[in-house]
Amino acid sequence: MPDGDRALRDLGDRAGQATLARLLAEHRPDDRVLSEEAKDDPARLSARRVWIIDPLDGTREFSERRDDWAVHVALWQDGDLVAGAVALPGLGITLGADDPARSWPEPYPLRIAVSRSRATPLVIAIADEIGAELVPMGSAGYKACAVVRGEVDAYLHTGGQYEWDSAAPVAVARAAGLHVSRVDGSPLRYNQPDPYLPDLMICNPNLAEDLIGRACTHLESESR
Repeated sequence: MPDGDRALRDLGDRAGQATLARLLAEHRPDDRVLSEEAKDDPARLSARRVWIIDPLDGTREFSERRDDWAVHVALWQDGDLVAGAVALPGLGITLGADDPARSWPEPYPLRIAVSRSRATPLVIAIADEIGAELVPMGSAGYKACAVVRGEVDAYLHTGGQYEWDSAAPVAVARAAGLHVSRVDGSPLRYNQPDPYLPDLMICNPNLAEDLIGRACTHLESESR
């Protein structure tokens, strides 16, 4: 990566973290914060309210001056996500968990958002089975919001993420009436001691049962 792009990436990470940290300290001084760009404070594990943030989701895309990056802010309270917003500055829009839910008709043709560089074998296999088009996009938040915005019908990820990668997108997608879970259908849990989350599914609710079944079949086959 050219030095100029690396400098822009680092500047974006620092500026985003500084801005969100300052605002949360000013307006919610008693709450804890889990951020990609700050040292983890174990005190969050006993806190009632924890903000889970990614100040710049998609540093590569940001450094390349693309549109497909995002800013994530979510609130975990008493065991669950209760609020969230994903800003897409490149598009000039912000999606929030307080936006109205919508109905989701049976999709056709099928489209699945995947990483620009590393769609995993499980996702590729499922797409082949159901005849879905793989649509490469940048950051996790952008891909999740592409489902919310109706540009694609599902976002499946099995390459590993962290809580800050998905908390705000999941809050927004769930409020919009989409299915959200791990790829085997189990619930996504946040504010855990280890913030690593291996996989994620956000999809049109009409697809959820079929996608989960196919994912479980592949996972069982891989474990043999």
